[in-house]
Amino acid sequence: MNSANAPLSGICIVEFAGIGPGPFAGMMLADMGAEVLRVDRQGPGRSPDPRKDITLRGRQSITLNLKEPRAVEVALRLVGQADALTEGYRPGVMEGLGLGPDVCLARNPKLVYGRMTGWGQTGPLASAAGHDINYISLSGALWAMGERDRNPMPPLNLVGDFGGGGMVFAFGLLCALLRARETGEGDIVDAAICDGAAALMAPVYGYIARGIWENLRQANFLDGAAPYYGVYQWLDGKWISIGPLEPQFYALLVDLLDLRPEDIGERADTARWAEQRERFAEVFRRRTRDDWCARLEGTDVCFAPVLDLEEAPNHPHNRARAIFVEAHGAVQPAPAPRFARAATPLPGPPPAPGEHNGTALPAWGFDDGEVADLRAAGVI
Repeated sequence: MNSANAPLSGICIVEFAGIGPGPFAGMMLADMGAEVLRVDRQGPGRSPDPRKDITLRGRQSITLNLKEPRAVEVALRLVGQADALTEGYRPGVMEGLGLGPDVCLARNPKLVYGRMTGWGQTGPLASAAGHDINYISLSGALWAMGERDRNPMPPLNLVGDFGGGGMVFAFGLLCALLRARETGEGDIVDAAICDGAAALMAPVYGYIARGIWENLRQANFLDGAAPYYGVYQWLDGKWISIGPLEPQFYALLVDLLDLRPEDIGERADTARWAEQRERFAEVFRRRTRDDWCARLEGTDVCFAPVLDLEEAPNHPHNRARAIFVEAHGAVQPAPAPRFARAATPLPGPPPAPGEHNGTALPAWGFDDGEVADLRAAGVI
């Protein structure tokens, strides 16, 4: 399914089905060539159209009834051959199934046992339910986003679930896999979204420590207060973004907007930021987005149009780099990052739950008779 020349070719991972950050980490690993076998629950499918769930691409899927002891033994046989296991249940669930870290590491001492949760395996909130918006609330990230006189604005669920969650989880798994290869000793990865979201805020806490960030929303150079770092609406109602943080880039923007520096005032004069923002807004409203793109795009003013989800795949830069591809019935982001010597082709489509019951298990050492018996017994 995945390229033999991919960076993670030869890595085998058993993924216990979950939602959000766990599958996203699995997508990242599968995109890089890892063989990821997803263990789905028996019963109704996870979505009306599972083959369009892009974060599940590149997997094979089997269904196991983990309430059956024989299914647990099947899972342990798979784990015994795997380099890593990933799960995203609340603390204690895997232990209750008989698949906790102690049991799995006893079966496979080199195993990397990855645990993805919101609050972590320990702490007073560890057993509580939660979602992205809750986890990023504790880091300060949510409070810092949005306009000063309005409610904090959730940044979709990118900062928690996918940035602080899935990406940090994938990073942790790879760190543990490298160590396991060097030492022959497995490990348990406790990836918590609240931890990862806090790590993403390290630069902002650094600004605070250096005295260059106010503990206020929309009062700083990166949070929408500075007139030279934000979005503006054009004549046709569409939006653009500018971000000339450096003085030389700012000076170029002022010049290309046909403004005089003495009329705008000093960029560092925060008392004039509101006035400067209105002046920029007035100038931008004179032209359409296409007009401004023709004038500013590709220059050093740090400019880009704000594209909607249908426009983004068709932007010339995105098309030139094939950042988006259309495959398996869906437009989707291509694997990232890229490598000079390793291949990262788009992996296979998302599977239907249990689609590979008859093919994946034989590939993992189960003979045809065992598979037929497991199917007849309702284990798969």
